Order: sequence, then C-alpha cells, then structure tokens
Amino acid sequence: MQPKIRSYRPDDLESVYDICVRTGDNGGDARGQHVSDRLLGDVYAAPYVVLEPETARILDDGTGRAVGYIVGTRDTPEFVTRFRREWMPRTAGLYSGDDWPIELLNNPESMLRPEIADYPAHLHIDLLPDWQGKGLGRQLMSEFLAGLHAAGVLRVHLGVSPKNTGARAFYDRLGFKPIAEETLLGRETAT
Repeated sequence: MQPKIRSYRPDDLESVYDICVRTGDNGGDARGQHVSDRLLGDVYAAPYVVLEPETARILDDGTGRAVGYIVGTRDTPEFVTRFRREWMPRTAGLYSGDDWPIELLNNPESMLRPEIADYPAHLHIDLLPDWQGKGLGRQLMSEFLAGLHAAGVLRVHLGVSPKNTGARAFYDRLGFKPIAEETLLGRETAT
C-alpha cells in the first residue's frame, strides 16, 4: 500500500495523540515523561483537529492508519480565543502539578507574541520515525501551506526547540527563517 495524505477524520484522534507523544521529546519518544501521555496531545495536537479540523492533514500509511499529521490554525488570535472558550473546559481538572505543558495548556495567550503579528497562522507537524526522511513531511507541509494560501493567509509561523536539530534542518530546507529569535520561525505561504 502507498502512503497518502488525506483530511483528518474523527476516528484519527487517538492516533494523533499517539503520534504527538511518540515525537514529543525533540522528535523522540516522550512517553512516560509527563504526568500523562495525553498531555502533549492536549496542548499541541488535539485542540487543532477538534477546533479547526478542516486545516489538518493526515499522513495515512495506505491502510487507513494515521502515521503523521500537520495541524494548525489560520488565525492564531482567534484560535487562542476558541482554545480558552472551547478546549480548556474539556481538559479542566485533568492535569495537576508543575509539569511545563500544563502551564501552556492553562495559558493559551502565551501563543500571542508581538513578533508574530505579521505571521497569523501557525502549525505543528509530526511524523512517526519510520515515516520520516521520505519526502512525506515536505508533502504534508506543501499541502498545508497551499490551503492557507488559498484561504488568503499570507504567512505562517512555528516554534522549534533548539535541541530538535532534525526538525530545524527540515524547516530551513523548506524556507522557514527566524522571525525574532532562533526558535520562532516563519515564512510566506506561497510556494
């Protein structure tokens, strides 16, 4: 079977959580590192497929199983409003402690930074390790950027950990450039 890129379906949600945690440690496996293996997904993946499923693209292994995704939003300020209003009630009381993703979950306004004002869209992309390095991430990104551009969104941004050198090299190859610091990258959506 050939892998394919397709729209998100609600039955992909558990796979999205799994992919997120299995790539959540700077591209490596983050299972067991946080108070729950669902925490990273509740911050970086699930809210996007629930609140803005039309922007999400799934890398399907050819059998219907999700093995990667690209998720994001066309409008970060609007997404932050919806995150607070619609997503936070779903996750209220699920997590406690001083685990750093909990702080992000409870403070979506941290996504709003003056540096990104000209880059209203943002994204997260993750592929399971066996599916990396085959051009599939580039295809996911190309489809996502084309969708943003068709919707009239001219620029997009993303964050990348300085420890995730593989992801940083990938973003550099795709034309992302530092916006205000080395961990905040942006580019135009036109390809």
